[in-house]
Amino acid sequence: MAKGTENRVFGRRTSQHVLILASGEKIRHMTVRPWMAALTFCFFGVFAIGYLAATSYLVIRDDLIGATMARQARMQHDYEDRISALRAQLDRITSRQLLDQQVVEQKVEKLLEQQNALFSRHGKLGSLLNRAEESGLTSPEAPASQPNTKERQASLTGGSGLNAIEKLLSGETFAAPLESSRALGYAPLRENIADRADRVFSKVTLSLKNIEKEQLGKIASLTTDASETADAMAAIIRRTGVDVAEADKPAGPAADGVGGPYMAPQLNVNGFDASLDELDAALSRLESVRETARDLPFGNPAPGHPVTSRYGNRIDPFLGRLALHAGIDFQASTGDEVRSTGAGKVISAGPTSGYGNMVEIDHGQGITTRYGHMSKILVKEGDAVSAADVIGRAGSTGRSTGPHVHYEVRRDGNPIDPVHFLNAGMKLTTYLN
Repeated sequence: MAKGTENRVFGRRTSQHVLILASGEKIRHMTVRPWMAALTFCFFGVFAIGYLAATSYLVIRDDLIGATMARQARMQHDYEDRISALRAQLDRITSRQLLDQQVVEQKVEKLLEQQNALFSRHGKLGSLLNRAEESGLTSPEAPASQPNTKERQASLTGGSGLNAIEKLLSGETFAAPLESSRALGYAPLRENIADRADRVFSKVTLSLKNIEKEQLGKIASLTTDASETADAMAAIIRRTGVDVAEADKPAGPAADGVGGPYMAPQLNVNGFDASLDELDAALSRLESVRETARDLPFGNPAPGHPVTSRYGNRIDPFLGRLALHAGIDFQASTGDEVRSTGAGKVISAGPTSGYGNMVEIDHGQGITTRYGHMSKILVKEGDAVSAADVIGRAGSTGRSTGPHVHYEVRRDGNPIDPVHFLNAGMKLTTYLN
């Protein structure tokens, strides 16, 4: 009863599960508790979840590996692209430096050619400058390119000197190599060698042009001075009846003879060579006029002695009637020097009727001079004399009333007034000395 009553009050209890484990004669009973069932269920649940997770991982593993590999490949490509970009930039810098180096070398070669041209021009100018100085022209200052080697180089390089050019050639002015690839990638823009060299070359070129301009100016000035001097001397000489333009022309039918093989004309003659030719022609003409002036009798046969009788009609001292005095007389004492008034060749030296001891000199251009009444003759026929050479001593030989120097100038054998030549000689003194 009591058992029945208890079941009615509390209800029927749940029956427990028992596990019987038999091993030989041993038998064990294990009651399966609810918590044990829950734990077992949880274990299997976790295992199932792990299995499902592992299975899912294996399924999507290829995609993860591919993505990882793709990411690594992208990173590698990025690094390779960066390295390629840096390498290309390095190649561009190197090639640009090489190109700049070539440009600099070409410019330096051009500048050195110009410098050598100036030096060679100075060599050509040397003889002309000496000739100009010998011709009595104002000697110009030495060209700026020739004071001395150091100053010449400094002037030709515009103050930078040839050291700057040598540095450019040796590459010392190139930018220092970059220290790292990162520096290459982020190198700031800087002035390259060509830009730096352009400033130096502009100064050098300007200096060379100034020197060339100065040389051309000196040449033009000398040419003008030579031409003006020659014109002035020629004008003075023409007043004596001598045509200077015909002085150097050979006599006879061959005077106009010309010829020679045909050659193509020179079309590339530069201005400097043309100016040198003009200066050479002007100096040659001046020298020709000067030589003509030295040859012709423009000197004084008795320097410092006064004139006692001029050229022209006068009362003859022996006959007492009008007669032509074919020369001029200079007061002199016996033994005083008698000088040649110009360069020439002695064509007569000895006693001559009326002249006493006389010397006659041929000066060319049909001009001859006679020196009479000398006490002593110091030259002989055929001798070559220069202007101011002593040719005899003053005296009173021949048809003379006392010691003096009788001097005549003749053109083609006809007497002319020697005063014209004396006056011309006084004017030419400033050009001849």
